[in-house]
Amino acid sequence: MTVNMLVFDFKDTEREFFANNKFPDFNIIFYEEALNEEFLENIPQEQKDSAYVISVFITSDVTKAVINAFKNLRIISTRSTGYDHIDLKSCQKKNVTVLNVVNYGETSVAQYTFGLILALVRNIIPASNKIKCLTETDDFTGRDLSKMAIGVVGTGAIGAAICQIAHALGMRILACDIKVKKELEEHFGVTYTSLEDLLAISDIVTLHMPYTGDNRNMFSEKEFQIVKKGAYFINTSRGEIVDVEALCVALEAGKLKGAALDVLTCESVSFHCEELQEKLGNISMECRREAEFVKKLADFDNVIITPHIAYDTTDAVNYILEKTMNQIKTVIQGDMAKRIV
Repeated sequence: MTVNMLVFDFKDTEREFFANNKFPDFNIIFYEEALNEEFLENIPQEQKDSAYVISVFITSDVTKAVINAFKNLRIISTRSTGYDHIDLKSCQKKNVTVLNVVNYGETSVAQYTFGLILALVRNIIPASNKIKCLTETDDFTGRDLSKMAIGVVGTGAIGAAICQIAHALGMRILACDIKVKKELEEHFGVTYTSLEDLLAISDIVTLHMPYTGDNRNMFSEKEFQIVKKGAYFINTSRGEIVDVEALCVALEAGKLKGAALDVLTCESVSFHCEELQEKLGNISMECRREAEFVKKLADFDNVIITPHIAYDTTDAVNYILEKTMNQIKTVIQGDMAKRIV
């Protein structure tokens, strides 16, 4: 039996894996574009009728209409931990199995997060721009991380890796989570506290939590009013957790010293600046609002915005793809233990 599979959100970094690994039982067709209702019309009907498996990333929007367009679909595999971009109720009604990948980014995302922290605290980008004659400032004085307190919001696999690196750097570590990890307290000197205290005390606040729907705009005007003046704010988790307008206001008011974002709510719009004006008439008001503030933030010297690449190392990508293909084969063989639905 040959399994017909469509892969969406296909990236250049994923090509090497499929070039080096052959799957003779699969007929795989790759699309660089995200899967959504608008893109459905670009997929030949024959492919929609025969697809047994589709694989997506979080930039896809797998709605009821999208799911119903694939009449023989049995498996949706997202190459991410989060799966809120997939309509699970529609999957259940159509008996479509949903798979995700967990624990792939603790090393890559944690290291990238500290790359952003160092770039902000040590003014690396403004200093580089000085040499390129893109700025006139001569003030690049930073701080030693060992003299700073870091607040880690969410201590899952990635948050725990952040604590380990921070401990090695001699930082004071505060954490906030619904579940206290005794091993982090014992091995890395982590102090669990309330979110309010963490914000008020920390010199650096870094987010490492999943998006649940209930925590949308968890960091908004109230939280940025509480945050310590002169703190740095980092988000490499999910864009939906942060209200970018409130973040922008906090930066303009000087409440925050700097910020770094690797994730946004409407990434397909906000990460494609050359297409922004063209797309503004066709997107939701929420995405229009975010895109305008992202455009504003991008002009700040003390803000770094990157296109959701914290996880993107060869090692992590290979792990994601290997896990994805193995899980799909396991489900086809009848083992449903790892499925979301």
